[in-house]
Amino acid sequence: MEVLKFVVVFVILALASSLASASDPFPLQDFCVAINETNGGLNTLGLALGRADYAPNGGLFPLHTHSRGTETLLVLEGTLYVGFVISNPDNRLISKVLNPGDVFVFPIGLVHFQINVGKTNAVAYGFFSSQNPGLIIVANSVFGSKPLINTDVLTKGFQLDKKVVDYLQKQFGLPRHEAV
Repeated sequence: MEVLKFVVVFVILALASSLASASDPFPLQDFCVAINETNGGLNTLGLALGRADYAPNGGLFPLHTHSRGTETLLVLEGTLYVGFVISNPDNRLISKVLNPGDVFVFPIGLVHFQINVGKTNAVAYGFFSSQNPGLIIVANSVFGSKPLINTDVLTKGFQLDKKVVDYLQKQFGLPRHEAV
């Protein structure tokens, strides 16, 4: 009788697991560039890149994260201070000042930033391990959500006074051209 129960449970679990599936909502769409030579080709392997220009003395790419890709940053011009935070248990900041030719890697999903600490413009390229790495600007997401996140959640979560939370929600809730 015990063997029969085991077989029935096993069959039910096997059937149930065949109905379940999961995938990234944005699956990679790799492509191959056609060339006339048969000796080689180029495959993107789902990579992406972007250029960032930073104003002198504080030009900032604010705290953000890429939920679907690791970022490798290459500085072409200027001086950037960059860093990311390793979450729990110690919330440790890993940071470095980068100069032209320097490279820094931001692991997938970790909150990070870049700021120009030089007196001239800075230029950097970000290379991503996904064709769609995602971009979440932390402050915009938290204080500019629609509808707004309950003030109690933010005051307790960030240990801020309610007036500060209200002020921040008003700042980030405005369209960019109206922001103060």
